[in-house]
Amino acid sequence: MRRGELAHILRAAARIVGDGDILIIGSQAILATYDEDELPAEAWRSVEADVAFFDDPVNNKSDHVDGAIGEDSPFHSTHGIYGQGVSVSTAVLPAGWRERLVPFERGDDEPSRAKCLDAHDLVCAKLVAGREKDFAFASALIDADLVSCGLLLERARLLEAIPAIRGRVVAWIESASRRRDAHS
Repeated sequence: MRRGELAHILRAAARIVGDGDILIIGSQAILATYDEDELPAEAWRSVEADVAFFDDPVNNKSDHVDGAIGEDSPFHSTHGIYGQGVSVSTAVLPAGWRERLVPFERGDDEPSRAKCLDAHDLVCAKLVAGREKDFAFASALIDADLVSCGLLLERARLLEAIPAIRGRVVAWIESASRRRDAHS
């Protein structure tokens, strides 16, 4: 997904529910920090953006987004991209993540006032999810020097996850750091 496509999803989502205070928590959050031309393909190839609302205690807004611009919707068929309505609590994140949010500043996404996860918080959340595509995403950002293994370790230790999951994430980052150092 390109930044312009994310802006289109954000505009639509904000208008659908009448709320521009959006949080992007999936991989496309990286587009607030880096332009797609700076990113490896693994970091922006998704056709879906995970859209959450800060004020959506029972997920009504995210459900409306799913229905209007979600997977297999007319929006998806027309544009080849879609917005996945999710809850703010969908991702397991490091403590303090809200203070590190990055605004998606493009101008053509109004009435959205979207914020995106910081790149390091995003990678930690992806590593908690632990799917093959999440590891590929994290590896691509590390290999491109777009995230620091040292900072990832700091953030991983702040994960609000059960100790076994936090330990798995820390071990993966340590391994990635050793692999990176061996190739440097």
